Amino acid sequence: MITVTDSAINGLNEHFSGKDVQPIRVYLADGGCGGMKLTLAVDENRDGDKSHEQESLTFLINEELSEKAGTVTIDMGEYGFSIESENSLGGGGGCSGCSCGC
Repeated sequence: MITVTDSAINGLNEHFSGKDVQPIRVYLADGGCGGMKLTLAVDENRDGDKSHEQESLTFLINEELSEKAGTVTIDMGEYGFSIESENSLGGGGGCSGCSCGC
């Protein structure tokens, strides 16, 4: 399940203003020292996707990731979009193995 806040809807509508509205994928990306994190990208529907429509926007997520993540909440704050899941998706091994200076 995907929940999208009003502020995220407004931000996405602003992004697509004057453009063709395309589906938005929620996916798991490498977050560096912090491990894997959920993020967004414009994409097309694929086999094995679940979709969620809210207002004029379509959100896509791989069915396996959806089951693992549980409810995913998309919000927008002062510094951009945040995507959180109700279940831990692993990662977060700390900074001991990298040279990022954490």
